[in-house]
Amino acid sequence: MPDSLSSPSEATCAERVKARAAELGFDACGVASALTAGGAEGLDEWIRRGFCADMAWMARTASQRRDVQKVLPGARSVIVVAKNYFAPRPKAHPCGGRVSRYAWGRDYHRVMAKPLRRLARYISELQPGAQWYVSIDTGPVAERAWAERAGVGWIGKNGLAIRQGLGSWFFLGVVITTAALAVDSPAMPHCGTCQRCLEACPTRAIVEPGVIDARRCIAYHTIENRGAIPEELACRFGDWLFGCDVCQEVCPWNRSARVTTDPAFEPRPENACIDPGEVFSMDEAAFAARFAGSPIRRATLDGLKRNGRIVIGNGDRGG
Repeated sequence: MPDSLSSPSEATCAERVKARAAELGFDACGVASALTAGGAEGLDEWIRRGFCADMAWMARTASQRRDVQKVLPGARSVIVVAKNYFAPRPKAHPCGGRVSRYAWGRDYHRVMAKPLRRLARYISELQPGAQWYVSIDTGPVAERAWAERAGVGWIGKNGLAIRQGLGSWFFLGVVITTAALAVDSPAMPHCGTCQRCLEACPTRAIVEPGVIDARRCIAYHTIENRGAIPEELACRFGDWLFGCDVCQEVCPWNRSARVTTDPAFEPRPENACIDPGEVFSMDEAAFAARFAGSPIRRATLDGLKRNGRIVIGNGDRGG
């Protein structure tokens, strides 16, 4: 019997993949074609302008981010899933340093890895022999660009993926596969003339719509930067100890965000706002134990202590 009669169509496969993604707890799923190069438009210019700061891996993997065929030869489809993590902010510690909302609960890499791999294996069941590659912002994949192409969400002026009903409070996961699936229409932008994120950024890191200069970004400095932070920027950090949510908090699309149903992302109140004094008293063992399973470990103990000194200094000066 011909394969066209015995195997599900590309449209049927896509429908089944999306249904399986929903069963696995993902809040959205879309498909884009991997047969055309792209997915990281503007990346070279962003790197050329120095906006990647010292994240050298962005330049090293630029060719792969531009073309998923260099990640998985023979790739035909890119499946993008979204996972809502929004939760209301718990009561803050009176002397606390704020933590970005995404880090209040369990590390999203750990939460999403197993279900994303299950989804990938399911694709191989639908189309036996199909190969796959998964990424949760850990591989050389332009997740947000693919989310836009797969119809999951458009890239907002704050550089983040935004989806009606979810806002920008969601994580992205990607499955690149050699399986052939029917594709979705790209997401259309709905930011309009709004400039709230550009105007609200404390350090003016959003240099133009959708373009972020990491060298000025609070999230970059408090999480990724391992060196000193320029005083002219640090004095604008306010009480942000880890990350920054300002550009999301002012976004109109986040006004009606629904609360996550995944208990893994329920806030650990002690991680939503942290007393810098507690951090100063830690050694490496205490740091590892206190933040086990949390994205906050990414900042390192030395980095968190540096951030704590900035928070205290800004409090003393009323900044």
